[in-house]
Amino acid sequence: MLIVYLIVLGVLAGIVASVASMASLVSYPGLLVVGFSPVVANMTNTASLVTTGFGALTSCLKEMKGHWKELAWYGLFQLSGAAIGGWLLLAFPGEVFKKIVPFLVLMSGALLVWSGRRPIYTRDSDSKVKLFLAYLGLFLAGIYAGYFGAASGVLTLVFLTYVSDSSFVVINGIKAIIGSLANLVALLIFMYRGLVRWDVAIPLAAGMFIGGFLGQKLIKYLKPSLVRGVTAAFSVVLAAYLAASAWF
Repeated sequence: MLIVYLIVLGVLAGIVASVASMASLVSYPGLLVVGFSPVVANMTNTASLVTTGFGALTSCLKEMKGHWKELAWYGLFQLSGAAIGGWLLLAFPGEVFKKIVPFLVLMSGALLVWSGRRPIYTRDSDSKVKLFLAYLGLFLAGIYAGYFGAASGVLTLVFLTYVSDSSFVVINGIKAIIGSLANLVALLIFMYRGLVRWDVAIPLAAGMFIGGFLGQKLIKYLKPSLVRGVTAAFSVVLAAYLAASAWF
C-alpha cells in the first residue's frame, strides 16, 4: 500500500510541478505524513524531483529543438546555485531547518500569487542592469532549489521569461529541465550523508515522471489562475501546520 501511495503522491506532485512549479508543496508534506523527519523528507523529496523535468522533457522534445545551447547557458547559473543550496542544508542542524520551512512554504505561496499579478512572459527593456539581476536571480533560485525548492520553479520562470525570447512552452520546458538538474546536483551532495531513503524515493520518482509528462500536456488546457489560487491557498494551510509543529 505504501508503494501505491507514493506513486499516486508522485503523480500529483509531478503534475503540480509542470503546471504550477510547486511539487514540494505536495510531495514534502506527503512524506512528513509517512513519518520522516523534515531533513530526511526534504532530501528524499529532492531525489524524487529529479525525474519531473525528464517527464516534462518527453512531452516537449519537438518544441525544445534548437534550444539546447540556451538551456545549457541558463543551467550554469541555476546548477552552481543548487550546489551551494545543498551544502547549506547539510550545514544547518535539522531543528533549524524545521523552524525555517514554514516561512519558506509561505513565501512560496506568495511568489506564486505574485507571478500571476502581471504578465511575466515578455521583457519591458534590454537594460543591462536588469539583465544582470535576472541572471543573478537564476543563481539565487538555484540556491533556494538546492536548500528546499518549493516555488523555486516560479522564481526560475520569472527570470527565464526576462532573459529569453523563446515561446512560453519552450521556457516552461527549460524551467522544468534545469530544475530537475538542480535537484540532481543537490542530491549528489546529500548522498554523502546517506540520509536519502531510496526505498521511498524510487516509487515517488516514478510517479513524478508520469506526473511531469501529464502536467506538460495539461498546461495547455488548465486555467493558470485557478491552479495558482488553489496551490497558494494550500501553501498557507501547510505553512500554518508546519509552524504549529515546529514552534509549539
